[in-house]
Order: sequence, then structure tokens, then C-alpha cells
Amino acid sequence: MNKQLTESYCSEKWESSVVPELIEYIRIPNKSPAFDPDWLENGYMDQVVTQFSSWCENQSIKGLSLEVVQLPNRTPLIYMEIAGEIDNTVLLYGHLDKQPEMSGWRDGLGPWQPVLEDDKLYGRGGADDGYATFASLLAIKTLQKQGVSHARCVVIIEACEESGSYDLPYYIDHLSDRIGTPELIVCLDSGCGNYEQLWSTTSLRGLIGGTLTVDVLNEGIHSGDASGIVPSSFRILRQLLDRLEDPASGKILADEFYAEIPEKRMKQAKLAAEMMGKNIFTRFPMKEDMRPMDEDPVELILNRSWRPALSYIGAAGLPDIESAGNVMRPSTSIKLSMRLPPTCDAEFAIKKLEELLLTNPPYGSKISFEPDWAASGWMAPEVAPWLEQAMDEASLNYFNKPAVHIGEGWSIPFMGMLGEKFPNAQFLITGVLGPGSNAHGPNEFLHIPTAKKLTCCVAEIIAKHYEHSK
Repeated sequence: MNKQLTESYCSEKWESSVVPELIEYIRIPNKSPAFDPDWLENGYMDQVVTQFSSWCENQSIKGLSLEVVQLPNRTPLIYMEIAGEIDNTVLLYGHLDKQPEMSGWRDGLGPWQPVLEDDKLYGRGGADDGYATFASLLAIKTLQKQGVSHARCVVIIEACEESGSYDLPYYIDHLSDRIGTPELIVCLDSGCGNYEQLWSTTSLRGLIGGTLTVDVLNEGIHSGDASGIVPSSFRILRQLLDRLEDPASGKILADEFYAEIPEKRMKQAKLAAEMMGKNIFTRFPMKEDMRPMDEDPVELILNRSWRPALSYIGAAGLPDIESAGNVMRPSTSIKLSMRLPPTCDAEFAIKKLEELLLTNPPYGSKISFEPDWAASGWMAPEVAPWLEQAMDEASLNYFNKPAVHIGEGWSIPFMGMLGEKFPNAQFLITGVLGPGSNAHGPNEFLHIPTAKKLTCCVAEIIAKHYEHSK
């Protein structure tokens, strides 16, 4: 490949074609089905599927066939095949659904309001994960533009990743014969520790969660009458949560939620910590004088990649402060989200979680737990020498720094599913979710220069795969 031609072509296409498409995509409030139960009637998903499909078909990519597949009562899926010089298969993945709005966007920004500011494109879904469709096709187009050979490519763009990818297994089974057996799987839905090199994800945490409710009364009672006699539902809730984590340190208490950290992942965490330093925590918009949970960057990386962690992501039963009267409330509910080590079994963990919460209810209160999800994590297989070399060379060519390997803290259910289905495949899991990009939160942005360079890297790695496989 010609490095200069690759860089110039990718940059020009990003500016003239991809960015304008992403601007239109951000404007569409295509929330994932978990956050928009009426997604079918609202029509936003169909709108995005039509937009993405039209753009892909207009790229004049040799050997491209595209089909929108929609099984009964399922979200749609864009399925593409691009013929190659050899039949060995590269599978590329992305998704087009989005997280909900979230409050806290700064003045002039909003979830469905695309704003170009310096090198950043603000708005919901640009970085997570609208860009993946365009970057995947553009990488292949870049190769064809230079007459560089590539293997057969399959591109899958799903529409319910942010809801846990519950439809995807049905599509993978439905399309199994057409997909074949990929040798290389490329997922553009992950993160980067900085915007200065190619980052490869080595593992993803699992996820369990649900809604915990404590009921103590049949109706609200004047707090002056009942307090000191009737136990507070909120205090009981605190007691139950203290069974799960140390309130001082945040450490998860039960051994069943932990897994052994492989030595190689420890070494990779140390190398990543050298690259990131204090940026591992300064990249977050913490309040002044806030400190991280540990001062050691290595420990923080391991915390977010290989150790369980509990988050409280929603609550019910608490009135707004403006309308809060002196009333002892009948119940309190809280929504829990627990991240698990990559090798921890999620089904076993959710049962343990229920056991800890429901056993011996304080004061005989009524405790209920409604589980929402249980998705195991994923750990990449050993990286083949050709791929490790290809990642390093691509990163040096387009970022001027070698590639870095790191475990990520979020979940991509698709990866675990494919890891089981294609145990002999090699994986390149990467993305543009770097410092400040804030996927799922307010002020989400896509760092355009990184997306351009990542597109170049993917193109080169696909070319190297062909050289290795032919």
C-alpha cells in the first residue's frame, strides 16, 4: 500500500462524504429498542437503515452486495458481502442504534444536534457507533482504489447493540452459511486510551443488573408519626447494598464475582499505564479536588478491565426535592449495574447477586429483585504473530507510535458470541472512544483525526491479512 495515497484518500472521503453523513445520522433520534419501545412505529431506525444502505451502495465498491435482513419481530440488520481475491473471510462489525439523550449537555450542544467544533463532531451516536459503517466500507474502498488485494469481506451492522444485542444471535444463526468461518474479525466499537496510536482491546467485562426494591408500608405515613418505629426503606436498601460492596472503598465483597487475572494481561496493563499515566483518570470530568479510587494507574486499569464494580444507574420511590414532604415513603427502588471480569460466568453471578440481596430480609421487609440482563464478558485469543506485527506497523505508519493492547471496561455482547462461534478467529477490536468522548453521556463526540487514521489502519491490516492468507 502507498501510505501517502491511503492517508490523502481517506482524509478527503471523510471530509467530503463521511462527516456530512454522520451529521445527518446524529440528527435522527434512533434510540435502541430498550429506550424506545415504539421504535418500529416511530420509524427512526428504518430511516437510519435506509440512509446507511444508500451510502454504502453508492460507493462503487467492486463485488459489493447489500441486503437489509429483518426477521419477524426483530430489529433490522444490514448484511453486506464484498467479493475478494481469496475466499478466506474478514468479518467487520458495527451498530447503528443509540443510547438515550442524557441530561447535562453544555450550551450549544445536544444529543440530536450535530456540531462541528475544531476536530470534533458532537452529538449522540457519531462515535458510538455510527462511524463504524462508513469506516469499514471506506477501508475496503481504499484498498480497491489502489488495486491492493483483499480477502472476501462480510460486514454486519446491527440495530440493538445498546439493548444487549438480543436479536443478534438469531441473525448469526440465520446467516451462518452465508457468513462462513471468518479468519479475522474487526469490531469498530471499542475505545482508545489516547488519540495518539492504535489501541487493541484484549478483553471486555461482563454485565449483570436489575432493579432492587424494598417495601415497608402499604402507603406513605407522616414521618413524625412513623419514624423511629417503622424502619426506613432507604436504610434497609443501604444495608442490602453493603452486602455487595465495601461502602468506603467500593470493593466488591463476594469472591464469586472475581476471576484470576492472566499474567499477560497484567503486563499489558503496565505497558498501557506507562502510555496513559494520570490520564487514566484525568480524562474524566471529575469535580475539582476529586480523587480516583487508587493513585496507581496500573491498579485503575485493572479495576476497569478485570475487577467487578457496582454502579447505581437509576432510582424510584424518591420524590423530587421540590415536592418532598415529611412523609415516610412505602418503598425505595434502585437499579443496579455490575461489571464482571471477562472470564466470570454471568448466569452464575446473577444468581449469586439475587441470593445476597434476597436472603434474610432486614426487619422482615419485602425485598424483590427483577434481573434485567446477564451477559458474560470476553477475552481475546492469543494474537497471531502476523496480526500483532500488522497492528504495530499500521499504528507506526499512521500514528507514528506502536499499537497498545488493553482490556476495556464495557461490554460488547457480540464479541463473546463470536468468540464461542469462531474459536479459531483472530480479533481486532478497536475504536475511537478516547479521552472525553463520553459515549452514553452528555457531550459525546467523535474525534475525526483519529477516525481517519483508524480507517487507514484497518485498510492496511486487511491487506496484511490477505498477504498472510494467500
